[in-house]
Amino acid sequence: MLDKRLEEVMRHYIDAEVSALIAKSRGISLMDGLRLFINSKLYDMVRDSKLKMWQFGHYALYQIWEAEVETGDPRNSLHLRDDEVGQKISIL
Repeated sequence: MLDKRLEEVMRHYIDAEVSALIAKSRGISLMDGLRLFINSKLYDMVRDSKLKMWQFGHYALYQIWEAEVETGDPRNSLHLRDDEVGQKISIL
């Protein structure tokens, strides 16, 4: 189990990195990228320490965020899907 301080540091790192990827892909400021991330369902999932979303890394979390933008639900991401398609992807 991670120390609470380390979890907080990791969340800040993830916030910064995912926000930067959002900003770059959308051609917007870092602050606007952060706003988009903070207002997402994924952000709520990242803040829930029981889910351990930090294990995905920032680029996978960005891809999950993109899936949320496209579908309305981050669980539709290939990283999180629990169906035949998601299982095939996780094997690769």
